[in-house]
Amino acid sequence: MDFRFSEDQLALAESVREFLADTHGPQVLRHLDKDGPRDPNIWQGLVDMGLTGLMVPEEFGGLGLRLVEAALIAAECGRACLAEPLVDTAFVAVPWLLAKGETGQFAAILAGVCRIPLPHAINPWVADGDGAHLKSVDPLRILTKGTGGDDPHLLDLAALMSAAQLVGLADAMLAQAIEYAKIRTQFGQPIGAFQGLKHQLASCAVAIEFAKPVVWRAAQALQDEVPTRSIHVSHAKVAATDAATLTAETAIQVHGAMGYTYEVDLHFWMKRTWALSGAWGSRAFHLNRIDNAVLGDMLELGPQATFA
Repeated sequence: MDFRFSEDQLALAESVREFLADTHGPQVLRHLDKDGPRDPNIWQGLVDMGLTGLMVPEEFGGLGLRLVEAALIAAECGRACLAEPLVDTAFVAVPWLLAKGETGQFAAILAGVCRIPLPHAINPWVADGDGAHLKSVDPLRILTKGTGGDDPHLLDLAALMSAAQLVGLADAMLAQAIEYAKIRTQFGQPIGAFQGLKHQLASCAVAIEFAKPVVWRAAQALQDEVPTRSIHVSHAKVAATDAATLTAETAIQVHGAMGYTYEVDLHFWMKRTWALSGAWGSRAFHLNRIDNAVLGDMLELGPQATFA
């Protein structure tokens, strides 16, 4: 399978990255943390850019893009530590509703007047739902507890988009750690010059780059409805969780004692990583799904399957 993205796909991701960098930087995150985690101007900017309609079919006024493009944009949302629940509504709820043939809310989603939280038995905590707000490790998430069923397609969609956000978060934390290592000096030189630190950061980069194709493969599998799509999604969630967790821990160490403090922007990305790592199935849950597939009859194993 060719995992190279088209020029149009890369241009879309780059445009979203630039937009979020201009409108959703660290100072905005601090403002939201202080004054409240929702700003209608930020949401309206996402609507005006057409992101709420990214996966809405063209006949309903949307862009009609698919899961691979949505996963790319979800990664950019993670990179920016986006506070607004764009991913939940536009990249999880829209394809889920479309699969069920329920298109009545698409106009409201396009207009930005409708946000759709979808609880699930394994993840009853949803963003921006009705009811009492719950405390989250991530101060920029507004969580409520709902009652949901056990729809496997909803679980796969949400776990995939969580994984995509995690690789974006990991990219951002690695970049922050590298920049700090360039300016922090010890023994008369930047700490980034020390081989031990280089090795730690390189390990993070390797983990992230190995996780990305796993996430993109899962998006393609879910988009194409291949029989083993749930296993690809679980693999993506585990790989992305491991990469983001490793990068968060390493970035904190690179920043030294400052890494834990509120004064350093890193903590926003770190807390989002902690929140998403356990969302839509823990690492243990997804490893169990993979184990059952490998040890059961779902997957054909051996070189004839691996290299076919």
